[in-house]
Amino acid sequence: ADSEGYNEEDRVRPHAWRYRDYVISSFNADKPFDQFVTEQLAGDELVPRPYQNLTAEQIDTLAATGFLRMAPDGTASGGIDQAVARNQVMADTLQIVSTSLLGMTVHCAQCHDHKYDPIPQADYYRMRSIFEPALDWSHWKVPAARQLSLYTDADRELAKQIEAEAAKVDAARQVKIEEYITRTLEEELLLVPEEAREALRAAYRTAAKDRNPEQQTLLKKYPSVASISAGSLYLYDRRRSARASKLDQERKAKEPQFVAETRRKALEQVPANQRAAVEQAAAAATEQRTDEQRALLAQFPAVLVTAATLEQFNPEAAAELKRLAEEATELRASKAADDLKAYADKAAAIRETKPVEGFLRMLTEDPGRVPATKVFFRGDHEQPKDDVLPADLSILASAGAPIELPAKLEELPTTGRRLAYAKHLTSGQHPLFARVIVNRIWLQHFGRGLVASPADFGVLGELPTHPELLDWLATEFVRSGWSVKHMHRLIMASTVYRQTSVVDEAIVNADPLNRLLMRFPLRRLESEIVRDAMLAVSGKLNPKLAGEPVPVMEDAVGQIILGIEKLDGERKPTNAIPLDGEEFRRSVYVQVRRSRTLSVLEAFDAPDMSPNCEKRTASTVALQSLMLMNGQFAVDSAAQLADRLLAEAGTDRNAQLTLGWKLAFGRDITPDDLNASAEFLTQQEQELADRMQKDSPAAVQRQALATWCQALFSSSRFLYYD
Repeated sequence: ADSEGYNEEDRVRPHAWRYRDYVISSFNADKPFDQFVTEQLAGDELVPRPYQNLTAEQIDTLAATGFLRMAPDGTASGGIDQAVARNQVMADTLQIVSTSLLGMTVHCAQCHDHKYDPIPQADYYRMRSIFEPALDWSHWKVPAARQLSLYTDADRELAKQIEAEAAKVDAARQVKIEEYITRTLEEELLLVPEEAREALRAAYRTAAKDRNPEQQTLLKKYPSVASISAGSLYLYDRRRSARASKLDQERKAKEPQFVAETRRKALEQVPANQRAAVEQAAAAATEQRTDEQRALLAQFPAVLVTAATLEQFNPEAAAELKRLAEEATELRASKAADDLKAYADKAAAIRETKPVEGFLRMLTEDPGRVPATKVFFRGDHEQPKDDVLPADLSILASAGAPIELPAKLEELPTTGRRLAYAKHLTSGQHPLFARVIVNRIWLQHFGRGLVASPADFGVLGELPTHPELLDWLATEFVRSGWSVKHMHRLIMASTVYRQTSVVDEAIVNADPLNRLLMRFPLRRLESEIVRDAMLAVSGKLNPKLAGEPVPVMEDAVGQIILGIEKLDGERKPTNAIPLDGEEFRRSVYVQVRRSRTLSVLEAFDAPDMSPNCEKRTASTVALQSLMLMNGQFAVDSAAQLADRLLAEAGTDRNAQLTLGWKLAFGRDITPDDLNASAEFLTQQEQELADRMQKDSPAAVQRQALATWCQALFSSSRFLYYD
């Protein structure tokens, strides 16, 4: 799971996805299952310490220990009983290990001897002793303390060099800050009485803790000076901008005044007998002036002064206007906030080039510490009794005695208990391990194991329907070098797997539950495959492998959808923050939140990770039909498939139906199905035409085709193996 569970807080579990990627890559590579399990139980004891400058293989081996960190863990939460929470992590871990690898309900012996299986309470704590050094509840590590940095020495050196470059920019920015503070201070001092300036300057420059009462009083009197700081420079930028606007207004007001004054003085220089003629010539439009008027004005050019020619006829006035413009420009051009932001952005951009520091969520022990494991009376951690040593279940020993494991391997800095246990399990001689695993492989193919209770091979579990076959498969599994792919090929090439699922009345009467596998069992696709199949058929499936999971969130109506939740916790639909195609990734890459199962998966019986899923259920409930009819994912997938058919098959209806049938069911459409589908489309188009009168005929046809696609997704042919 990608969350800690335990309580309603259900914190996200960072970096848990590396374990998922490890599992997927291991199965793809057909890693021998004995190695696969050994790495999960004791990967940290296979990699030399210290865990630095790790290779990709070593990182994988350490990531494998995430198996022992899959239990719910609320120890990082507040307001809980830490002793209870820590012991619950251990109890859940033992349950995960015993049900998945031993097929036994060992956890039922935590408080007393197992009521049904021959497992004494001491055996439970002997198994607990195997994992106690790594999950020592008296010296507990919260989840964040179990993370390992994947930075190498080369990464650190490069990051150090990059940080040094960024620090230079930071230093330059600091110099600029001081320059802007000094400039702002001097500008503000000009606004206070001259006799107070020097004292006010000294008060500001004195450290706050060293200011005397007079300085404190003075700064309180002039808050515009006291408030100057790097963080408040943007406010002074606004004040400078306001002053620039006032200068602009002053310049705009003075300019026509200066022009008018210059013209008035020029007219005064014109002889009185010519003044009226000059004024008349100046007032005339340029293109309407006579030659005589032009000649007259040429004698007195200052009469025609404008803002553009003011400097020629009144240099002092032009200089004043220029000063006002330049001061306004300077006030606007030197915005401290923008300048400092540019420095900060540059430093941030440099730091972005640092190697990304990855982390690994893992389990390990503290070297040299060997905690004692005691039997808790009635399972109460406050009542510890006898000490026990690590051992396997006594029922599995040929002589009835516990199978002792070494309390400490001398060649390792840690106890080595988990490594010894892993080797014991995968020795090929363990009476349960290989049988339990091949039973689970069989279950994946047939929906039911040879032992129908895969997590309970005990008294309350079911007897194997084919015990000799189970034994032979377990032996073959070991003989093949623990190859899971070999077992898949063996089973899938068998006659029993290649049987038809067509029901024969005589066979049903003879074996109504199909325990003897007289026919191939008809069963529904798992929830993840239902979703992935819709994505694949619609052409939207994102083939990206590995990496961080696609996040889930709660929408406005309480459905759990794919999306990034806003930091303030406000509910937002999935399109609030685009996922850039990540929403179309396979379901195995969807975040598994214990309290927030993706709704489309939950409807089809997504596994319950409390603490682990021992066996999937397969129900048939009304919610599944509702999800297929009204669920946004199903509706969108059907529309996307319709678009794909229109793009690939064109406007030919038969071609669309033939292609859609082939994509959805993997088989050719029959003439009867083709006719029925065409008739369905015609009916849909007629009904939709009344509701979509404002839409084009093409839009109506597309919607009808999408409805047919949705019917394909809802059919048993699509949802069931046969």
